[in-house]
Amino acid sequence: EVQLQASGGGLVQVGGSLRLSCAFSGFTDDDYDIGWFRQAPGKEREGVSCIKSSDGSTYYADSVKGRFTISSDNSKNTVYLQMSSLKTEDTAVYYCAAGFSTPKYYTLAPYEYDDWGQGTQVTVSS
Repeated sequence: EVQLQASGGGLVQVGGSLRLSCAFSGFTDDDYDIGWFRQAPGKEREGVSCIKSSDGSTYYADSVKGRFTISSDNSKNTVYLQMSSLKTEDTAVYYCAAGFSTPKYYTLAPYEYDDWGQGTQVTVSS
């Protein structure tokens, strides 16, 4: 059973930084994608970034490109999301999720991810 647990959320001021962690376990396949998603009140869940286990390649939503960095530490079974230059519109509950990986195919569509962790709240205040 695949399990994921997101942590690291909190309250930060505009322009600040925060690092989220996603600890995962239970994969029986070596090829998987782990993605970060967020959901603000009254809005749909949206994809933020994803990383492939096979080669560490990454993909970002335009809204976070240049500000967020996704990375992985396979020795710790953890994926990170380093968030910088935070804006009030980044306020949301952030989730990590895992899905089947297809070579050279990147997706941030929530429905393409099968296993989800609980969310962690990120609040950016002005």
